Amino acid sequence: MPRPEVLDRIQEAEQEADDIVAEAEADREERIADARQEADEIREQAREEAEAAAQERLDDAREEIEAEREALIEEGQNAREELESQAEGREDEVVDYVTDLFEEAVHAQT
Repeated sequence: MPRPEVLDRIQEAEQEADDIVAEAEADREERIADARQEADEIREQAREEAEAAAQERLDDAREEIEAEREALIEEGQNAREELESQAEGREDEVVDYVTDLFEEAVHAQT
C-alpha cells in the first residue's frame, strides 16, 4: 500500500478515535447532568415526605393534646359538681353553725 494511502487511513482512524472520544465525553456529561437532576428530584421528594411526616406527627400531637385537655376539663367539671353537691347538702348545717356562733356572740355581749 502506498504511503499516502497509509497516512490517509491513519488520519481517518485518528479522526474516528477523536469522534468516539468526543461522543463518549458528551455522553458522560449528559449522564452526569441526568444523575444530578435525578438526585435533586430525590432530595426534593425526600424533603417533601419529611415535611409531610413532621406535619402528620404535629397533627397527631395536637389531637392528643386536645383529647387530654377535654378529659381534664371534664374531670374538673365533675369534681366541681361533686363539691357543689356536697356544699348544698351542708347548707343547713352551716346556717345552724353560723346562727349558733351569732347567738353565742350576742349572749357574750349581754
